[in-house]
Formats: sequence, C-alpha cells, structure tokens
Amino acid sequence: MAYWLLKTEPQDYSYDDLERDRSAIWDGVSNALALKHLRTMNIGDLAFIYHTGKERQIIGVAEIITQPYPDPALEDVKRVVVGVQPVGRLSQPITLAQIKQDDNFVQFDLVRLPRLSVVPVSLTYWQRLVQLGDGIRS
Repeated sequence: MAYWLLKTEPQDYSYDDLERDRSAIWDGVSNALALKHLRTMNIGDLAFIYHTGKERQIIGVAEIITQPYPDPALEDVKRVVVGVQPVGRLSQPITLAQIKQDDNFVQFDLVRLPRLSVVPVSLTYWQRLVQLGDGIRS
C-alpha cells in the first residue's frame, strides 16, 4: 500500500462534496510529475485530501478505488484519473503552517514542491500526520 496527498480547491470540489457523492473521479491533473505519481497508484492506496487556497489544510482521507485510466473527458491518453471514495475526516484538520513548523517535514514534498497537486507520502509522514490530526473519524 502507498500513501498520497491529493490537493483540491475546496470551492471547486471539497471533502464535503466527496462525502456527499460517496465516490468521485480524481481528474484535472496536468503536471507531468503529478501525473507520474497518479499513474503509480493502486486500488487500496490511501490519500490525504488537502484543501488549497485560503484553507491550506489536510481535511480527510480517501481510498483509491480504481487503477489509473485515461481521462474519459479528454482525448489525451497521458492524462489519467483514478476513482476515490471517502474514508473519514481527521479529528483535527492539519494546517500547512503546522506542517512547516515541524522539523520532521523538511523533506516532505508538500513543503518542498508546493505547487505539486499529487504528493507521495512516506509511511513515517503518514503516521505522523494522522497523529497530528488526532486520528481519522469514519
């Protein structure tokens, strides 16, 4: 199992929307490195959902429920999507400021590559972030 962080503009598609819809296609990724990460996802991987913009915080966790496949809305086989479903919210959202203040996250791609929309998360980072978020509520 691998762990990820998926960024979204909450006014476009929020964790509330994912909970309401029960599943969604994670699309709109165009950056080459982010697409490379998306292509390596597998069913059962877990991903933090991070609200960008004014919020800048990890809200909840989603599970990858499909293998990557070409975006059906585009005529470009390089642009892939995955299906996701909500797992649960963090008991306490984790702000980007909190992450940046923690010296353990200096090498975290969320900090190092702030514009990247699909970020791999090591098991160590995953466990620390779940701890900072006071666990996952299902």
